[in-house]
Amino acid sequence: MAASDPDKLIAKADKLTKLSLTRWSADWKSATVLYEQAANAYRIAKNYEKAKEAFEKASKGQEMISSPWDAAKHMESAAALAKELGKWNEVADFYRRASELYVVCGRSQPASDALAKGARALEDAAPDEAIQLYTDACAILEEDGREQMAFDLYRAATTAYVKLEKYTDAAAFLLRLGLAADKCNATNSQCKAYLSAIIVYLYAHDFKQAEKCYNDCSQIDAFLRSDHCHFASKLLSAYTEGDIEEIKRLAQSSTISNLDHTIIRLARKLPTGDLSGLKADASREEEEPLDENDLT
Repeated sequence: MAASDPDKLIAKADKLTKLSLTRWSADWKSATVLYEQAANAYRIAKNYEKAKEAFEKASKGQEMISSPWDAAKHMESAAALAKELGKWNEVADFYRRASELYVVCGRSQPASDALAKGARALEDAAPDEAIQLYTDACAILEEDGREQMAFDLYRAATTAYVKLEKYTDAAAFLLRLGLAADKCNATNSQCKAYLSAIIVYLYAHDFKQAEKCYNDCSQIDAFLRSDHCHFASKLLSAYTEGDIEEIKRLAQSSTISNLDHTIIRLARKLPTGDLSGLKADASREEEEPLDENDLT
C-alpha cells in the first residue's frame, strides 16, 4: 500500500487492532508498522495533527509488543508535533509519558532528557509547568546518583524562576545545585552556586536572607576556604556600609564574570534598593551595649 495514502494505512492498522467474530486477537505488530508509516507520511506532508495522532498510536503499538524504548521514541515525536501545533498540555503529557517509558527501560538519562525537552518547549508558553518538568528531570538523575548530569537542569530551572521573579525559589534551586555539586566533589560549581544564591537574595533586596545564606554556606569548609566566600564577605560588607560604589565595583569583577549569565545580569544591577536602612541597622548594633542579663 502506498505510503502516500496514510489515511488508508491508519484504517488498515485500526482494523488489525480491533477484535471481531473473525479476528480473535489483535495484530499489534503489523498494525504498529502501518502506524509508523502513516505517521512519517503525515509528517512529510506537514499534516502535523494527524502525524501526532499516528505517532501516539505507534507508541501504543510498541508498548503492546513490549518495546518501551521505541514507544518512548514515538511519544517524543508526538510531543514535538504537539509543540508545532501549540498544544502545550499535550507537550507536557507526551514528554512525561516518554520519560515514564524510558524509566521502564531502566534508562535514567533519556528519561530525564525527555522531561528537559518538554521544559524547554514550555518555558515561554507555560513557565510554571516548565519548572516542574525541570524539577522532575533533576529528581530522576538524583535518584540514580547522577547529580553531575543534572547541573545544566538546575541552572535552567533557576533561570526560569528568575524570569518569573520568584527569587526565593531561584535561590533555593541554586542551593540544591550546591548540594548536588558537593556530592560530586565539584567544588568550583558548589561555591559558584552558593555565591549565586547570595546574589539572588541581594537582587531581591533581602539582605537578611542573603546574610543567613552566607552564614549557612560558610559552615561548609569547601566554601569557607574559597575565593567565592571571600568575595561574598566583601559584598555583604559593602552593603552594611552602604557603599554603593564598592558594590558596583565588585559587580564588575572577574568573580562575577565567571558565574552563569542569568546571575551576571542580576549582579550587574546591584544594588537594587535603598541601603540607608541597612547602614542604620549596622550602626545601632554597634552602639547598643551588651546586656548581660538578657540571654535571649
